[in-house]
Amino acid sequence: MSLLLALAAAFGYGVASVLQASGARRSPGMLQTLRAPAYLTGICLDLVSWLLSLAALRVLPVYQVQAVLAGSLAVTVVAARVMLKARLRGRDVAAVAVTVVALAALAAAAGPQVPAAPPTAIRLALALATVPVALAGWAAARRGAPNLAGAVAGLAFGGAALCARAVGFSGAFLLEPLVWALAVFGVTGMLLYAHALEHGQVGPVTALLWIVEVIVPSAAGVLLFGDDVRTGWAPVAVTAVTATVAAAAVLAHAPATAAAQ
Repeated sequence: MSLLLALAAAFGYGVASVLQASGARRSPGMLQTLRAPAYLTGICLDLVSWLLSLAALRVLPVYQVQAVLAGSLAVTVVAARVMLKARLRGRDVAAVAVTVVALAALAAAAGPQVPAAPPTAIRLALALATVPVALAGWAAARRGAPNLAGAVAGLAFGGAALCARAVGFSGAFLLEPLVWALAVFGVTGMLLYAHALEHGQVGPVTALLWIVEVIVPSAAGVLLFGDDVRTGWAPVAVTAVTATVAAAAVLAHAPATAAAQ
């Protein structure tokens, strides 16, 4: 069920990008775009997808969920080809196929997980990490470095994923520092990614975002939370994550991805 939630989140993110692009294309200005049904549907789908990904992170290892979410670029490319008539290169088709195979392998490699219960020191360090990440993003934006801003956005989204994996949603969850850290990481990531897209090229910015968002929290999940793979499947998991990141880098430069931004 949790894997289905992660797949649904990836599908939702991919379709949401195309819906927002479609709404923007059919509207003469920003105010009209914000009221366009397709654009509003895309925003709502983004929110639902984010909540689904948080639910998946409660059970699945971080590396699996983040790799599945990176597969949303494959959904965006295919949906943009169907809905926006965007051009699809041969390498894009190959990258979509690699993504599907890699995610299937990753699903088979992930072993049963226990709930993450990091010690207080790690939870506090994760919450305090919001400060240097936000400062790094501010510095990148101030210096006019969109690619760096995109990378820091990926770091912020990765931090949100780690918080979602570690947080305990008890009756007093509003007093849980990781809940607020999750929100700060999420807002930081959204603002930085929007800034990076506004001032940079969509391909490099998006590729850097997904590379950082998959690799950094995946490694942290293994080291801090004990995220594991099935016995003997570690090479398969590493290869699948690497292939997903490589395919995302290709798809980030696809004409269909640019059309959906």
